[in-house]
Amino acid sequence: MNARIVHIASNTFREAVRDRVLYNLIAFAVLISAAAIFIGQISIEIERLVVINLGLTAVSLFGVVIAIFVGIGLVSKEIEKRTLYTVLSRPVRRWEFIVGKFFGLAGTLVVNTFFMALGVFGALLYVAHRFSGADSSIFIALYFIILQFLIICALALLFSSFSSPLLSAVFAFSLFIIGSFADDLRGFATLAHGLTRWVATGTAYLVPNFSALNVISAVAHQQPISWQLVLQNTLYTLFYTAMALSGAVLIFDRRDLK
Repeated sequence: MNARIVHIASNTFREAVRDRVLYNLIAFAVLISAAAIFIGQISIEIERLVVINLGLTAVSLFGVVIAIFVGIGLVSKEIEKRTLYTVLSRPVRRWEFIVGKFFGLAGTLVVNTFFMALGVFGALLYVAHRFSGADSSIFIALYFIILQFLIICALALLFSSFSSPLLSAVFAFSLFIIGSFADDLRGFATLAHGLTRWVATGTAYLVPNFSALNVISAVAHQQPISWQLVLQNTLYTLFYTAMALSGAVLIFDRRDLK
């Protein structure tokens, strides 16, 4: 990674961290994790399940919101403030600008996930009074959540490279929702016929498979997560993220910024 990308990434990280929206969302996610404690106490002997389910779901959803709303503004804000022209007037290529923005936002989300995860582990420790060996699988669930964020970041940059912030948010949220039911969509495709089957199959494999990255329920029920799945999801995320970033670079490189 060259110095120009590192500089853009660090500036993006600092700007994102200063955004009050991030702190509000992190605080809200931590509050939900705390609320899981009281909800769990209402249930009988399923406090751990409720805390992990609700806590990790909060981390995932609020992280996605941060990734989308911050990601769609990374390019448009630079254009509106006209700071993009200053950056590109220097020996900075457009692809370096996009990649630097991606790594800056990704770093922000990793840090935010760390602090939100502290809330989940704190709530879990409160209800269980100790950690067990099965709790280590929570780290795998958090890792998969971060993989989701990487894809969302790349998609947000892709859409923002050619569309308005509002439409970019709609596109990104739509893909997240559809991708969360990718496995169900594949199942529907096997039951459909004709053109419907082809459309459903194509859509299922084109949209990001977020359902494969969601192991929250399995972790909450102490089901084992295979290392084969970890490797498979990692390679899938790297491939999909690279393709989305490549698309963003190609579109942004040909965009008329005048």
